[in-house]
Amino acid sequence: MAGAASVTLGGDGELFVTDDANGESIGSIPAGTTWTVVVDTPGVSLVKPDGSRSERRTGISAVSVTQNRFAMANGRRYRGRLNVLRDPVGLTVMNRVPVESYLAGVIGGEMGPRRADERQAMLAQAVVSRTFALKNRGRRELQGFDAWADVRDQVYTGIVGETAEVWSALRATRGEVLHYRGDLIYAYFHSTCGFSTAGADEAFKAAQSQPYLRPVSDASGSGHYYCELSPRFRWREEWDGAKLRAILSRTLPEMTNTGGGGGGGGLQRITDIEVTRTTASGRVGELRIVFEHGDVRVPGPDVRAVLRPEADQLLGSTSFALSVTKDGGQVSRLVAAGAGWGHGVGFCQWGAVGRARAGQDYRRIVTTYFPGTNVERLY
Repeated sequence: MAGAASVTLGGDGELFVTDDANGESIGSIPAGTTWTVVVDTPGVSLVKPDGSRSERRTGISAVSVTQNRFAMANGRRYRGRLNVLRDPVGLTVMNRVPVESYLAGVIGGEMGPRRADERQAMLAQAVVSRTFALKNRGRRELQGFDAWADVRDQVYTGIVGETAEVWSALRATRGEVLHYRGDLIYAYFHSTCGFSTAGADEAFKAAQSQPYLRPVSDASGSGHYYCELSPRFRWREEWDGAKLRAILSRTLPEMTNTGGGGGGGGLQRITDIEVTRTTASGRVGELRIVFEHGDVRVPGPDVRAVLRPEADQLLGSTSFALSVTKDGGQVSRLVAAGAGWGHGVGFCQWGAVGRARAGQDYRRIVTTYFPGTNVERLY
């Protein structure tokens, strides 16, 4: 969490609070009580229930000192230590935990509850998420942490995401990661590939080309696909002329650093939209938006952020076909009929569920989605 205006700290046991910079004791928060961390430029302060305020600190560190009890930030429980630091716009909450404890708060949120015949998909996710976490450790060093707790890295929910099923999957795969020629791989994953995974270059502008990040068919035979169990296997989005104009007026200038075809006077009339190039896996490689005077060509990695269903929502995937209706020489209705959900690279989560139901074990599942890799025990 970053940019928060304030953060409440507490716990279901006693919480010991120190200065994050020098370890100096600040006090202890009794079980069931909360103190509030607030911005106190250029640092932070603690406000107790009686309204008294601590002296300014550069940051706060808190840890539960009661056995089998946990620290809480904004009402959510976490293992390990909580740090609250000042960031450029507010407060950052950081949870320091061992890798396996971190994964326990990730796996359930990423996969959800799974049936007994889907357990191998949960084990596969454990291997993929562990590889992702270890490969990316230190990547965000300048920000002071290793991973965001959301889809920018992996969805991490702390204690609430832990189940017996999750811990069983972690124990069964303890220390196991994916290697390619002795190195940890870039273990990208997504919800639903739709029919085939994508190559990294199809989804990410700066992705390093890797032999194991290439399109992999998800066909299960007889015209079916392993990920067709997904509620997002197929989707449809529709824009009328006014909504399309409103969305593109916001997204095109952000992408192109120009007027988005507006010539300085706002967005011109949109006369056509078409897919001008497809990728190796059949996704949209380039989208052309035609205006009354000129056009804008949107590269594949930017398409989901430009052609948004809503201002705060990315398009489901770049695998779609367009239907355009025109009225008076301009686009009055646009329909996208799509397949899959997410960037499409690497491990397909719903495909893994389908493969588990079909009897594939987790090693076969992960090495299918990352061809040429091996599952190896790191610790």
